[in-house]
Amino acid sequence: MLAAALQPSTPIRHQRLYALVFLLALGAYAPALFSAPQHSGVPPQGGMPRGEKHESRREIDQLEEIFRKAMLAGDVAAMDSLLADEYIGISARGTLQTKEDTLARMRSGQRHITAVDLSDSKVRFYGSTALVTSFAHVTGVNSEGEAFGDFRYTHVYVRNAQGVWKIVSFEASKIGEPSARRLPRTEEQSPHR
Repeated sequence: MLAAALQPSTPIRHQRLYALVFLLALGAYAPALFSAPQHSGVPPQGGMPRGEKHESRREIDQLEEIFRKAMLAGDVAAMDSLLADEYIGISARGTLQTKEDTLARMRSGQRHITAVDLSDSKVRFYGSTALVTSFAHVTGVNSEGEAFGDFRYTHVYVRNAQGVWKIVSFEASKIGEPSARRLPRTEEQSPHR
């Protein structure tokens, strides 16, 4: 009986074993978990070295200008070279367009863009992916007449195995007319007085 009292039961033995494993793991990982972050001089955004990031930004800026010019000229060949085969675009109206859809629409000539003014462009890198957001003021005509407006758009570029940047995704959002925006109600206008 005395021997049984001195021997821990099986559940207690398992608890001790789990506690020992936990302490060993904590000892192994504690320096990484509790140390201050180290700054290596490499930008945290995608871990891309500064020189490579600068060169990639220049390439993306050039590709954005090629895209703008292809839209203005209806240059199907230039657009074909920019878009990845798996490209998906989402128009400002929410319709999905594949690469083939986009090129066919350009070939049809149903839409003629006369001006594309870009501003507020931002480019962020995440490894071999670049995210571009911009503001675009677009003027042109389509089958329904004059088409123009202000848009925010996003391009997602991916650097392929050959090192070439391709657009894999596009999404546009039309910015409402200033008169269509609701202004905050004042106390005098509030229906709950």
